Amino acid sequence: MAAELTTPQLSEKHRTTLDKALDVIRTREYWSPHPEHPKAYGENGSLSAAEGLAAFQSLHGSRFELDQPGTDGWTGGEVSPYGPELGIEYPHADIDVLLPAMRAGMTAWREAGADTRALVCLEILSRISARTHEFAHAVMHTSGQAFMMAFQAGGPHAQDRGLEAVAYAYAEQARTPGFADWSKPQGKRDPLDLKKSFTAVPRGISLLIGCNTFPTWNGYPGLFASLATGNPVLVKPHPRAVLPLALTVQVAREVLAETGFDRNLVALAAERPGEGIAKSLAVRPEIKIIDYTGSTAFGDWLEANARQAQVYTEKAGVNTVVIDSTDNYKGMLSNLAFSLSLYSGQMCTTPQNLLIPRDGIMTDAGAKSYDEVVADLAASIAGLLGDDARANALLGALVNPDVKARLEAAAGLGEVALPSREVTNPDFPEAVVRTPVMVKLDGTKPDADAAYMSECFGPVSFAVAVDSTEGGLDLLRRTVREKGAMTVGAYTTSQVTEAAIEEVCLEESAQLSLNLTGGVYVNQTAAFSDFHGTGGNPAANAALCDGAFVANRFRVVEVRRQA
Repeated sequence: MAAELTTPQLSEKHRTTLDKALDVIRTREYWSPHPEHPKAYGENGSLSAAEGLAAFQSLHGSRFELDQPGTDGWTGGEVSPYGPELGIEYPHADIDVLLPAMRAGMTAWREAGADTRALVCLEILSRISARTHEFAHAVMHTSGQAFMMAFQAGGPHAQDRGLEAVAYAYAEQARTPGFADWSKPQGKRDPLDLKKSFTAVPRGISLLIGCNTFPTWNGYPGLFASLATGNPVLVKPHPRAVLPLALTVQVAREVLAETGFDRNLVALAAERPGEGIAKSLAVRPEIKIIDYTGSTAFGDWLEANARQAQVYTEKAGVNTVVIDSTDNYKGMLSNLAFSLSLYSGQMCTTPQNLLIPRDGIMTDAGAKSYDEVVADLAASIAGLLGDDARANALLGALVNPDVKARLEAAAGLGEVALPSREVTNPDFPEAVVRTPVMVKLDGTKPDADAAYMSECFGPVSFAVAVDSTEGGLDLLRRTVREKGAMTVGAYTTSQVTEAAIEEVCLEESAQLSLNLTGGVYVNQTAAFSDFHGTGGNPAANAALCDGAFVANRFRVVEVRRQA
């Protein structure tokens, strides 16, 4: 197929964006080329709100055609957490046919070079951005996120993370020149002269194992890091959240074909109910890179068994907030209430354990006992979610029955400080919507089997009484070291305590947020500036994004020639 988009055309369209992305990963300042507000879309080829909804609805009850090699049937079965069945069927692949087809385009993609690969990736992201309203509904009805969160996190924020990965991938590849003249003086004899070339060589097929809760936000970094470094990408979505990544694959295949490359460099591996193909795919010799977000058990299995591949995992952690003191008690309560409520706590960054000294804390509103802090936080959450319309907009829906079961079981673990209540969504009466539960627990004598020493994914938090802030820091250290943490939060007015908390997080490699009382929350991270995870504790073996996340997806192969 003749190329419809040339590299000069792509450069004219996207080079400025790439250069800015390369700049901000160095400065860490705020920047995003993707608008967050829904009203920003609808012109210049992007879908309006009505067009996006119509595009999403047109997919219901249809076959999602991708024209992939090796299609041996159709599979589907997604049911929205809000109730409706999507009824979409996806191609099921004969992997023995699909994988060789994916490898066939690798040589041309490698020889295109880092510049062209980056620009093609930016064109893919640009076309995804134009369909943000369509993607928002796809994310909402597979993850259970409320619409605005699905729009922002599943749209522009995910696209930012994809672009960030492209920038890091480009920077690491550009670090080594393509050619060098080498001359070693030999005194009176002629110098030793060589001409050297250096080529970034991809490892091989990259497997993306998608997650249910954030299919695009968690999926795009690995997808675009691998593609930008020359690797084909096989996308294996979570069976409950296929559509957002299927749409992504569809766009990528279109762009690859239009730019003169093999569309099979990106392909979809949808599975039949109960098939569980992630395990068999992960150990195939053709798979050289794996990106995974999900449970600790399967992440550990991948790290132990997929020995032929570079494995990047984001697993589970026990996120902790240390509450020592505050000079903005009302702001602290408000900030924590929002953090605990957003998307029903179904974020890998949501706080779970709140470590509070048994004798209480000092605040700008006077001394507050442990019981008062817990009661006031419970009241803040209840107030935030007291209006059902606001509650639905913040909570979304529980993504699957397992979350509901954990929520219900949590009430039996200790004294309930804040009971969960059922919320009705008038637009989607079948949606399972629940407010958070908060349970009081004793952390004086930490036990390996204590409820707070394991992740309880969902709208569950534990107000853990500790003997002192120092005791809380000991528990924080043990929790991060043994269980991992994607985020740590802390509130203190003491510089000494702040330094002690920071030292724990530096030693245990955990991202720390201090004294957040405004519109930034511990469970949010911004692309180009914030690192998501560290790769230094059990919650994840990689960070989104840094040089280490991309550099081992390719190797540099040198060819030396006599001058």
